[in-house]
Amino acid sequence: MTLLPTPPVITPQESLAPPPRGWTPTSWHDHPAAQQPDYPDPRALHRVTETLALQPPLVLPGEILGLRRELAGVAAGEGFLLQAGDCAERFASCTEDGVRGKLRVILQLAIVLTFGSGLPVVKVGRIAGQFGKPRSSPTETVDGVELPAFRGDIVNGPEFDPASRRPDADRLLRAYHHSSAALNVLRALTLGGFADLGQVHAWNQESVRRSAAGRRYEKAADDISWALRFMSACGVDTGAQPVLHQTRLYTSHEALLPAYEQALTRYDEHRRAWFGTSAHLLWIGDRTRQLDGAHVELLSGVANPLGVKVGPSTTPGELRALCERLDPHRSPGRLVLITRLGAGRSGDLLPPLLRAVREAGHLPVWACDPMHGNTFVSPAGYKTRRLTDITAEIGEFFAAHAQEGTHPGGLHLELTGDDVTECLGGELDEIVDARLGTRYETACDPRLNAAQSLELAFRSAEILRAHLSA
Repeated sequence: MTLLPTPPVITPQESLAPPPRGWTPTSWHDHPAAQQPDYPDPRALHRVTETLALQPPLVLPGEILGLRRELAGVAAGEGFLLQAGDCAERFASCTEDGVRGKLRVILQLAIVLTFGSGLPVVKVGRIAGQFGKPRSSPTETVDGVELPAFRGDIVNGPEFDPASRRPDADRLLRAYHHSSAALNVLRALTLGGFADLGQVHAWNQESVRRSAAGRRYEKAADDISWALRFMSACGVDTGAQPVLHQTRLYTSHEALLPAYEQALTRYDEHRRAWFGTSAHLLWIGDRTRQLDGAHVELLSGVANPLGVKVGPSTTPGELRALCERLDPHRSPGRLVLITRLGAGRSGDLLPPLLRAVREAGHLPVWACDPMHGNTFVSPAGYKTRRLTDITAEIGEFFAAHAQEGTHPGGLHLELTGDDVTECLGGELDEIVDARLGTRYETACDPRLNAAQSLELAFRSAEILRAHLSA
């Protein structure tokens, strides 16, 4: 399945670093695996993973290596990464409308960041596979009844009853098929005209146009449309330029379930390398980044670009050891270090991490996840985030990189194209605590809505432009 237009050419001479000595797709079984569901029938899990191992790959090695090349450019300061999408996808959202809505807001944010900074934006969706979530507790108690926590549609159901919360191995196969369906829609949209720069006005939803960010976006869209007319007037055949009419959107998800990822790991004879074919980019969460753990072991042997979530408990020594384990050959485009430190703490915690990685000779993409370090429970009882805190952490992220002379390479956001009320703030129809329950629809963590996302993108573009001009 080809998601990208005109995938980069891979030459036979292209070499990839071999996996660590002794690594196999099954060697993770010899390591402790955190955050795993307790499947009641191990035989059913074995049957499902054997079935998955016979399915076609969801993404192809050429696409994966194309992303590595683009990320190498970001790491060198020649681009910016936008990784964005749902907190936890639901099977029910893998519809044309659902995928279209997420793609629309990602395209809008990418246009704002590109237009504001002058840098190419590498677009990676938390989409077509982000069905699982780690949890702070393995169980949940309601009215004295304790049941397994909801771990995402790939594991169990959200309804609070024993049958729904029981881990079901068949959901792994359902996740594969829903990912495939979402990829098909993405391919049709990114190649079939929806991503055409001539459609920039159509990406702006009516509910967003009323906001200051929406009106500002309309002005940028006018400027882009005028630039296209100017190019045509100068004799440029804009219709013959695929880059103006198609886009590349890569996919990503947290590689939370090693059994699923192993089943979709494939060996490419041409490149003599193993690839995780469930997504272009796979990341290791802050709760599963143990150096001797199963997740690090499994992903250390695949050639995909790898993300690592870096939380406030991460020490410089631990991060340096993780980089050495996952990228011993210091290959540009291999690592994306995603910091999730929290507003008010990034300024102190991030610089020592930047120095430790730089001094060890690694050149990762540094991305800011301003969402997870700023989550709290509101007085109304909803898990939420403040847009002001999210914006503040992004500012601290850029300031730390300016201090250390490193490139602030990207943003990692949880958002939706739907008009939800899950995060506090926003200049259009500001969401306050009393309104959180109006459209609180997330399966796990609170997401920015389309208007809040666009407001954040403009602010981030301003900070990025100032950083590049300094």
